Amino acid sequence: MRILILGGTAFLSSEIARQAVASGHQVTCLARGTTREPPGGATWVRADSTEGAPAYAGLGGDWDAVVDVSRDPEQARQALEALSARTAHWTFVSSCSVYADHSTPGADEDAKLLPPLPEGTPATPESYGESKSAIEQLTLTVAGAMAFIVRPGLIAGPDDASDRYGYWPARFAGSQDPALLPDIPDQPTQVIDVRDLAAWVLTAAEGGLTGAFNAVGDVVPFGEYIDESRRQAGVLGETVVADAGWLAEHGVQYWSGPDSLPLWLPPGYEGFSTRSNAAARTHGLALRPWQETLGDTLDDERARGLGRGRKAGLTAGREQLLVEQLRAASELTEPAVKAGGNPKRSP
Repeated sequence: MRILILGGTAFLSSEIARQAVASGHQVTCLARGTTREPPGGATWVRADSTEGAPAYAGLGGDWDAVVDVSRDPEQARQALEALSARTAHWTFVSSCSVYADHSTPGADEDAKLLPPLPEGTPATPESYGESKSAIEQLTLTVAGAMAFIVRPGLIAGPDDASDRYGYWPARFAGSQDPALLPDIPDQPTQVIDVRDLAAWVLTAAEGGLTGAFNAVGDVVPFGEYIDESRRQAGVLGETVVADAGWLAEHGVQYWSGPDSLPLWLPPGYEGFSTRSNAAARTHGLALRPWQETLGDTLDDERARGLGRGRKAGLTAGREQLLVEQLRAASELTEPAVKAGGNPKRSP
């Protein structure tokens, strides 16, 4: 197949390109390449999609498949207008952030979507869900019956630059100081391995699959994920468990970003990490064991440096200060959890 990837230099788009080359496809990546280059074996058309229609001037001929991972509706519109008429299959990688409600566990693809970002409104990180919703609408309008829309949740695995899924195994592997945990052992987590997602995108393109699908993994309780992170790290140090309300009061952020405890979700997000993947499974999505994803993520964290600066999580100093404050508030004279012991709930 002749495949065009709008991107191809970062995480998912790079993995799609790598797998497509390995499968013998003729792969072209349109990307600026300011920090990284596409995988070896792919043809690199160096262009900036922010320039509009001129960015696609160097792309001749017809395409069996195009893969777009964009976040900006205007850029997505220009790509569709320039390429859709000579493309047989169009994949848009959207997000589960397009859904209007995240409180209902087990919701499927029929759940209500956010209103699309109004045309002409600049896309921002705060309007991410609305931007993806707008691109979905554009894709369906322009690409029509050849549109394949993929809605991932959290994507994990080697080369993840968000630092979310890898925070916990790296934290346990990197330090034996007491680790601060939110008291959410039963809260669900749900990730999809970037390699499994990339493989399904290619399978869908090869088979002509169309429609909109949640591309998410199976549900794993946070407590099981933490236990496996500690086991694979090989360091069963102390953990200190804090009530969610106490953490919020002390400025710890949910989910991601600086000063956060990754994967911890706020109230009202009970369905965020429990979306149904039944339709995708029926249509060919194959998932490796989550423990394998975790182990490979930890290997990647070690290769990149356990002590490096991170985009998500607590710094060592901030974590130590919070542990001291929690123990003082709880009047604890012993660690909240000893290795292999049971947690003592904090107030």
